Amino acid sequence: MLCFCTLNLHAQKVGLVLSGGGAKGLSHIGTLKALEENNIPVDYLTGTSMGGIVGALYAAGYSPAQIEKIALTTDFQDWVSGKYKSDYSFYFQKTAPNSSLITAKLSVDTALRMSFRSNLVNDIPLNFALLELLSQASATAKDNFDNLFIPYRCMVSDVFSQTSITVKNGSLAEAVRATMTVPLIYRPIKLDNKYVFDGGLYNNFPADVMQKEFKPDYIIGVSVSAKNYNEYPKNGDERLMNRLMMFMFLSKSDSTLIGKNGIYIEPDLKGYSASNFNPVAELIKLGYDATMREMDQIKKEVARRVSTKQLSDKRNNFNIRKPELVFNAVTVSGVNSQQKRYIERLFKRDKPTFDLNDIRQGYYKLVADETFETIYPRISYDPKSDGYTFEILAQPKKSLKLDVGGNISSRPISNVFLGVQYNYLNRKAYTFGADFYSGRFYESVQLNGRIDYPSRLPFFLAMEMTYNHFNYYNTSQIFIENPHPTYIEQNDRKIEIKAGIPLNRNTKITLGTSFINNGDHYSPTNTFNIGDVLDETIFNGLRSTLNFEQNSLNRKQYATRGRNFLFSFNYFTGRENYTPGNISRNSFVQTDIAANRTSRDWWNLKISDENYFFTKSQYTLGYLVEGVISNLPRFSNYYSSLLVAPAFYPLQDSRSLFLEKFRARTYVAGGLKNVYKFRRNLDLRVEGYLFLPYQQFEQDGFQEVKNRGTFNKIHYAGTAGLVYHTPLGPVSLSYNLYDDPIKRNGVLLHLGYLIYNKRSIE
Repeated sequence: MLCFCTLNLHAQKVGLVLSGGGAKGLSHIGTLKALEENNIPVDYLTGTSMGGIVGALYAAGYSPAQIEKIALTTDFQDWVSGKYKSDYSFYFQKTAPNSSLITAKLSVDTALRMSFRSNLVNDIPLNFALLELLSQASATAKDNFDNLFIPYRCMVSDVFSQTSITVKNGSLAEAVRATMTVPLIYRPIKLDNKYVFDGGLYNNFPADVMQKEFKPDYIIGVSVSAKNYNEYPKNGDERLMNRLMMFMFLSKSDSTLIGKNGIYIEPDLKGYSASNFNPVAELIKLGYDATMREMDQIKKEVARRVSTKQLSDKRNNFNIRKPELVFNAVTVSGVNSQQKRYIERLFKRDKPTFDLNDIRQGYYKLVADETFETIYPRISYDPKSDGYTFEILAQPKKSLKLDVGGNISSRPISNVFLGVQYNYLNRKAYTFGADFYSGRFYESVQLNGRIDYPSRLPFFLAMEMTYNHFNYYNTSQIFIENPHPTYIEQNDRKIEIKAGIPLNRNTKITLGTSFINNGDHYSPTNTFNIGDVLDETIFNGLRSTLNFEQNSLNRKQYATRGRNFLFSFNYFTGRENYTPGNISRNSFVQTDIAANRTSRDWWNLKISDENYFFTKSQYTLGYLVEGVISNLPRFSNYYSSLLVAPAFYPLQDSRSLFLEKFRARTYVAGGLKNVYKFRRNLDLRVEGYLFLPYQQFEQDGFQEVKNRGTFNKIHYAGTAGLVYHTPLGPVSLSYNLYDDPIKRNGVLLHLGYLIYNKRSIE
């Protein structure tokens, strides 16, 4: 009898139960660390939501240290927030940046009925990350969760039947994706033809499942789902209501489910939110500390130990059996034959197999296409061929995207933006759009259409019609009336046809030709009285362009990471039509000014590079350098020459100011960008720039224009301010300094993006 009891004691089986709780479930990693450090065995695992994720990684053969390393990466933050790095966002398919603040995506069915897409977080990076992390373990276990490194169960909820489902086989990645599907946050997926959601809806602490499935001798239960509020909020609590969906899953766990042979651990996570995934290290430590406080009791009740070597050998023996991620095929379902061919061509076919990078690149090419309502990836393993198949479930829909935005500014440069985009996929992908800006300073209308061809080397054909109107007189005020306003008004129209190809994920080459019609109205003396007629210069012509562009910036304005490089060659040919106004005709200085028409031909070459190249702790250093070489001829007078000359726009509001000293037909310019991150979304930016023109245009007499001496003078500009990045867009307060006697000092406060459609000559 004594021998039997001793053998039974040493054969103790330990089950670990991990609750859901959103971001607070990251503390489960600390629990795993503490158990392994103290040689406490874990023979079975059940989990829900974040507990299901952490548990699945452990059951898949990852050590607590490896899981912690994954959670501390920026990639993990991108997965849970729905972001993915621009390295995989396929810049070739991106549209030009605009002032959009809010985007609403609608699906249009055959009856032309529209419906909003309800999920708040983009699951594209998360779906692929789970496949990458868990598919090999699932293949090793032959999709049987009992054959994993640790036998494992997770919980999902069938909302239609209002039941809790225990998942014990199938794709491990899909099971994990299902157990964390918070309604309205992530879109649901199908398991066994049932739409399922987060397991926390009906079983957030699956200790009962542990007892039923595995019947362990001892249970360690860890709950992180304690409520933050003990009393009903009075007068409404905005913070509570904003976290309503997450709060649904934070019911107190029933500690009695563990039974007599077990221990209940509840880390002290007061002050931590279920939706804030940033304090990873702090949450892990709190889980570790809570487990260590109970360690003496655990050791007293669990006599069995697993040495570090035993555990390491077991883990290595499991991991070494994982089949290498080599793909033999890519299959597509949910689309017609033409759409299937379009998708398959996005994946490389110049070799018999695919590696993970091939699959990743093809996947992110596909998700960059906004035509699809759903793109869900799966990986299956065939032991006969010892290879994987990458499966894509795609649901293309005629979709409509609505963009609303603009900016609100302390200067009169505020505007509203409205954008509409329609996508349709057949053998080729079709995109049609329209953008509208309206404000005192800037008005614009742009219509565009594009066809993407999914050949071995993808390419597109596009047509774009743009109208821009800039009124610099309306922006001359800062906070007080400017005694020297700028009397310049510019209109430009462009009809462009262009084609482009990608060179890699972040680089594209475009070739285009366009008809342009520019109309500039200006005062030659920078004065204006009621009844005066401004001078007018109209340029009608053709422009041919070759652009090499590379862009991996993390934001469309106020970036802190990545690079934006542009090499552009342009050739212009056309005719200048100059008509003097009454200010010029009545000038007592010169009276022989007359209308004229002159042919103009010139070329320019531009190189621009914005690069954030150094980051240490909270500090980021970047630079912007730019150079233009041109043989631009002098136009009829000083202002007409200046208005057509290339311009350097160093600061965020430079395009809203007419800066004479920052325009030249040939120049070099550059400066440094210093960014210090106070908090996650709050930056201090200090930037300084120099502009060195080569033979800058100079006014001679009344309206004559001449070239100033070679590299005669350097001009400067700088800014210092705070930028807060909200979910809608940036809020910035800055002091801007220009080397200009009129516009030298300015304070700018704005909400939104200061982005405009490019001019026809840019």
